[in-house]
Amino acid sequence: MGQTGFAQDRLDHFCEVVERDVRSGLYYGGAFRIARGGETALDVAIGHGDADGTVPVRTDSVFSVFSVTKAFINVLVLRAVERGQFGLTTKMVDLVPEFAGPPRDRATILHFLTHTTGMPGVWEPKAGQPWDRLDETFAAVCELIHGTSEPGTRCDYAPMANHALLATALVRTDPQQRSITEILHQDLFEPLDMRDTTLGIRPESRARHLVPDTRGTVPIKVLSHENDDEFGLFTAERNECTWAGASSTSGDLFRLAEMLRGEGALGEARILSPRTVRMARRVWTGDLPNELYKAVALRAGYPPPPANMGLGFNVRGSELVNHQLGTLTSPETFGNYGAGSMVFWIDPELDITFVGLTAGLLPQARNIERFERLADIVVGAAL
Repeated sequence: MGQTGFAQDRLDHFCEVVERDVRSGLYYGGAFRIARGGETALDVAIGHGDADGTVPVRTDSVFSVFSVTKAFINVLVLRAVERGQFGLTTKMVDLVPEFAGPPRDRATILHFLTHTTGMPGVWEPKAGQPWDRLDETFAAVCELIHGTSEPGTRCDYAPMANHALLATALVRTDPQQRSITEILHQDLFEPLDMRDTTLGIRPESRARHLVPDTRGTVPIKVLSHENDDEFGLFTAERNECTWAGASSTSGDLFRLAEMLRGEGALGEARILSPRTVRMARRVWTGDLPNELYKAVALRAGYPPPPANMGLGFNVRGSELVNHQLGTLTSPETFGNYGAGSMVFWIDPELDITFVGLTAGLLPQARNIERFERLADIVVGAAL
């Protein structure tokens, strides 16, 4: 048995599988971090960040992390609940009156964290609107995205609306009247020493940034006021896109994941209480399917899985289904993922932390299969 609790030959096999994927053209490359009990067993960069193979991936490469951005907001929402700014049962409309109108005005913070608000999964409320200003997106959501079912009766993954509203709730209830960028940095990134993580791209990190290649998998333009690029949000220095606009590294996301593995604490920094983390990694959506992944499953030819949403986190659950968090992981394994390219998860029973950031986006079904396969290899390496 290795000192890290993994069989070295199995970790070597993990790297060989990724290298084979890269050679086949499945994706361009990636940065991966695997640990057990907080002890890193693998910290590796494989392949390249671009289609031409000219930019090697490094362990400190900066990735646009897409919907992993939501994890940062989720953690801060749970922290706000602990601090009494609002509760899980607080209706969103009580925090942001602009959200009036039935049935959506009955949706609570719990519904927003579990994607059960009753609103449809809209990619953009207003075609062609840049995503980088929170107040503009918030106004568009309130005006144009209305409830189609009673909150709590349907799980429909919200690509952007939920986290525009949750971020606005954080700003509106902040005792210090800070911006969402200030809240993120002061309450999360700085305490966890996540030095390369921000909304946008830090100027000092730009040389290490791997500009994402969506390879046709993102159905809309992702615009910024700062430039004229079709996916300009991902290269702009600043944004307030609290659902998809962050950049980070495998090392920084590892620190976030280790805080969650530590039930809210990393070193001297405590972000959440143990009780809150334990609640967050429970399934709160019952047998409801996630409508987005139900459609993915039907197109791919496998049975639609249950949504298995925790409080802002995706949870493995006890069912044996196609899942980015693996099939061999423990039922309370939880984490977040982003746009066909990245995932982090924590298995509290096996005490494993996994971070995988890749370049060259995959369609949803192939991405699920890829990360399921890699997760099972990681668990198979544990002793």
